[in-house]
Amino acid sequence: MKIGVNVLNFGPGTDPGVLRNWARTVEGLGFDLLMISDHVAITPDVAERYPAPFYEPFTTLSWLAGLTTRIRLGTTVLIAPYRHPLLTARMAANLDELSGGRLVLGVGVGWARQEFAALGIPFEQRGRLTDDHLRDMRAAWKDTASYGDREIPVWVGGNSDAGLRRAVRLGDAWHPLRPTSPWLREAAVRLKAYADEQHLPVPALAPRIALKPTKEPVSGPDRLAGEGTIDQIMDDLDQLRLLGAETVVLDTYNGDPRETHHPQAAWQALATVAAHFHAPGTRMEQS
Repeated sequence: MKIGVNVLNFGPGTDPGVLRNWARTVEGLGFDLLMISDHVAITPDVAERYPAPFYEPFTTLSWLAGLTTRIRLGTTVLIAPYRHPLLTARMAANLDELSGGRLVLGVGVGWARQEFAALGIPFEQRGRLTDDHLRDMRAAWKDTASYGDREIPVWVGGNSDAGLRRAVRLGDAWHPLRPTSPWLREAAVRLKAYADEQHLPVPALAPRIALKPTKEPVSGPDRLAGEGTIDQIMDDLDQLRLLGAETVVLDTYNGDPRETHHPQAAWQALATVAAHFHAPGTRMEQS
């Protein structure tokens, strides 16, 4: 099982130097994947959670590709309706080639009504638009003379039934965001049922979970996967491996933009996980 990291490409504490240090830290700790999020118009509903400056993902990942050598690069998640599918197909193909085949394209439908309005895109049609976008993008990539013959993994985000079905129809992996462990186990059963209904392969499992370490154990039905003591976090990762997850992305952001002023706390949490994950003789090391 591979482990990735959601890097904060927004907020008052983020600048090119911080982004450079994020990339070097994550790659230096031995993680497999660096992912960033997507917004285009920082409308009030977006700014409340993800304030400016907000670094556009394709631009930022292209820059980070030149600052890294090994780590895969991805989006968690690109809001499909915000761009024309041929533009996404072109940028993704170019970034994948320029980075040496390191791109993972996570895609979602979006949630910010005001941002959709600012971009002139009908919010109520975002699901259909995302489906169309994925189909058109995949159709474009079949023109290997124009786009190259690399296969870019497409992870479909979304925790709803529509998101699960979309992942089955159009994704290489399902990319749920910040679930609880019991919910994810139940949703994995539904994912397989939807795949069986449509006589399609079950997409790979690639969740993005919280990374919220605590000194004392956390209990209760609302505990997120990745929340609690380091022993709880490592057990969550082990359970995800047993569930069949091919990649797990760790998300250190807990919703307060002031966190972006202090990335060292996130880096320390990641260093702790990396040390336990790669420790000789552990279950994770043996997986």
